[in-house]
Amino acid sequence: MRNILIANVGSTSYKYALYGVSSSGAASELARGGIGGVSDFSSAITDSLASLSSSGFDTEGISAVAFKTVLGKDLSGLREADESVLEALDAMADVAPAHNPPYAAAIRAFGKILPRARLVALFETSFYQWADPAWRRYAVPASWDAAGIRRNGFHGATHKYAAERVAEMCGRQDAAESARMLYVRGAPMNLDKAFRHVNCHLGGSSSVCGILNGAAVGSSMGFTPQSGLPQNNRVGDLDALAVPFAMKTFGIGAEEAARQLSSGGGLLGISGVSNDIRQIHSAAESGNSDAKLAIEVLAYSARAYIGWFAAQLGGLDAISFSGGIGENDFELRSQILEPLASFGVRLDSDSNRQCVQKREGIISAGDSGVKLAVVAANEESVIAREAARYLENS
Repeated sequence: MRNILIANVGSTSYKYALYGVSSSGAASELARGGIGGVSDFSSAITDSLASLSSSGFDTEGISAVAFKTVLGKDLSGLREADESVLEALDAMADVAPAHNPPYAAAIRAFGKILPRARLVALFETSFYQWADPAWRRYAVPASWDAAGIRRNGFHGATHKYAAERVAEMCGRQDAAESARMLYVRGAPMNLDKAFRHVNCHLGGSSSVCGILNGAAVGSSMGFTPQSGLPQNNRVGDLDALAVPFAMKTFGIGAEEAARQLSSGGGLLGISGVSNDIRQIHSAAESGNSDAKLAIEVLAYSARAYIGWFAAQLGGLDAISFSGGIGENDFELRSQILEPLASFGVRLDSDSNRQCVQKREGIISAGDSGVKLAVVAANEESVIAREAARYLENS
């Protein structure tokens, strides 16, 4: 049994989960916790390890600390969180300012506090290694592409877990195995019958992912997590020339434009109420037309990406929902799915409503041509398992 500590790092928060991974690769959660209002990761990490020790865990026996790193320049995959990873994170700090600097700081802190533990980084972009080059390539000058301006995709561990779990729920053990063994095999398995799946991860940060036989074919997110669906307070998709137009119109600089789009856009920007979907629903029910529009924009965008990937996959066998909103907001799921009835999508209203309590289950009607599912996101188990495999093979 290997004990793997998963470090989930935010700009001012630190969450952790301790997993035990058996020799068969089964990952079980042993403990979890978190600290908010973090200004010094060294102190937060020391406090969290003290909390684990007081609960009876041998922190010196932790085999590895695994990080869900987001975006590294010219780096992806599962690798040792060494100086090359730190340099790659630092090089993209301006592109992912909410993610890269905190992760780099935490990796450096762990290197000093737990020097015996291996430090492992699983980049969020890893799940997209086998995506079609036509998805990855923007129609930009070749020099831009050479500089790394291309679609990367994010939420990789979350979508990978959904790929495994939804295939199991749909009785496709072959596709589940293909997803589970993806990083070990180095490519998805060629199945006798393809399993075509779209997962909608909806939360504070949202994305839609097209999945074929357990591997991603693309994501709604592109170069950065800023793109795709409207996020809680990030804009999502936007015409590139809208930015210089806004700068000229409002007399603002590039930094201020970026700040407004990344902290005042998304659901908050549309609703004018909140970045919390629950408060937006409440306002919409009270007659706030902007709040109602925010929900409609999110549903429209998610449905559009489902259609995009359905076309690329040549049809769909399953659509699933994960994340805080995806798992709990049955009204939004209905709003996304019901207009897809002409494509054979049939939602079971009772199962959809009841799934809020269960947090996982099949919500499609018996005559639906596409299986519909809710899956409780468990990205930490994927990271723990893959980190243990990495240790075994290196």
